Amino acid sequence: MVLRPTTQDYRIILFNTGKVVIGLAVLMNLPLLTSIIMGEWSVAVDFGLSISVSLAVGFLLTILFHTDRPLQWMHGMSTVALSWLICTLLGALPYQLSGHFNSYLDAVFDVMSGYTTTGLVLIQDLDHVSYGLNMYRHLLSYTGGQGIVVVALTFLIPRLSGTYTMYVGEGKDERLLPNVVATARAIWVISLIYLIIGSGLLWVVGVSQGLKPIQALFHGLWLFMSNWSTGGFAPQSQNLLYYHSPLIEVISSFLMVLGSLNFALHYAIWNGKYREIYRNIEVRSFTTTLIIAFTLTITFLISAHTFPDLSSTLRRGFLHVVSAHTTTGGMSVYARQFITQWGAPALVGLILAMAIGGSACSTAGGFKGIRMGILAKALSQEIKKSVSPEVLIVQRFHHIKDLILEDTQVRSVALIVLLYVLSYSVGTIVGMLYGYPMLDAMFDAVSAGANTGLTVGITSSAMPTLMKIVYFLEMWMGRLEFNAILVMLGLSYASIVGK
Repeated sequence: MVLRPTTQDYRIILFNTGKVVIGLAVLMNLPLLTSIIMGEWSVAVDFGLSISVSLAVGFLLTILFHTDRPLQWMHGMSTVALSWLICTLLGALPYQLSGHFNSYLDAVFDVMSGYTTTGLVLIQDLDHVSYGLNMYRHLLSYTGGQGIVVVALTFLIPRLSGTYTMYVGEGKDERLLPNVVATARAIWVISLIYLIIGSGLLWVVGVSQGLKPIQALFHGLWLFMSNWSTGGFAPQSQNLLYYHSPLIEVISSFLMVLGSLNFALHYAIWNGKYREIYRNIEVRSFTTTLIIAFTLTITFLISAHTFPDLSSTLRRGFLHVVSAHTTTGGMSVYARQFITQWGAPALVGLILAMAIGGSACSTAGGFKGIRMGILAKALSQEIKKSVSPEVLIVQRFHHIKDLILEDTQVRSVALIVLLYVLSYSVGTIVGMLYGYPMLDAMFDAVSAGANTGLTVGITSSAMPTLMKIVYFLEMWMGRLEFNAILVMLGLSYASIVGK
């Protein structure tokens, strides 16, 4: 028998959702401050209005539905899924007020793309966007990489009881420290330290490349936010191609890889456990699949004579394979060049890299390296069992600590991978129904579902409304790894048919 949720269940969900919405309003103060400093007064007014509306909604939810009851699994998961939707709708207000979007749906799409660190954009006239709005775009991506609920856990929800379910709901399940609030704060410490170092390095490089100091400062900050969060946004419409700088591409590639690694792995290395770099199953899985995807892509780029020399081929090929595999989406070629110059085999290599993605509990999307590693271990175990059925086969793997492979793990991993494949497939089919070639449709559909951001030119403000909605849902589901959304759907179903 399905039990109908009580009024108290809804109060718990809406109260904690209000806390997360308040976090969004606090977040908007940084682009507001940027606008004031740069003298962009109309932009500052846009953010002032958006902050007011978001605070009003957040405080209204926390006052009307105030409760001291702890979060249960159902509450935490549903809060995450609902918070992401409401914060996306409210977060689109500065976008819509800016005049850089053809519709509110386009603005909502770009906010979800930022939160989910996808990087697909429908924004118009990006090259003339204000400093304040560009700060907001990249801040969405940066905080989305850590998790907007992690922001709330760090600053606004200090209670421990039940908060772990919200943390898991955002696609994370690693505890760096004994409690989840301390873990959330540790994630922010790691990110902020990298922010200072990475932005400073990119600022110096930008100045050396001819950018004005203030422009180089902002571009360095924004590029770091984009690369570290594997978000793919850029302050200019040409993305990384704008800089024509091999050095910036190398630094960006390095930051993409760093951002795609598990926060628990970063924490372990910071604490002197350097052996994790080569022992960890995610690092091994990522390295293996990166080499395979890079080999496939480079082989076909060379055979197709896509670039004039080997140096250019290796440089462009490596950047885009890393960008795809870390689900960043940074590009140094024009979107249509993927179709007109790269050829189908090279695109398949990029699609493979995007679909797999980076590490769990990181800023990356896709299947995740640990799931690919577990499936490989499970396959190896089954082969050994078939060869020696009378022998008990125990398969072990290392992820921060030594673990034993269990059937429940394999089933859970297989289910999540299946849901990702289903998401990719639906997006591909919808694209094909609108007349796009299968490979083109698959490329952008996988990019949306894996939260990557690379595009062959399909994703634009001119694409059909249904495709925008499908990609929006793919980004949302892929970033939350389906669990929180399935729980929220289950709650909705129980509200209708429950006893």
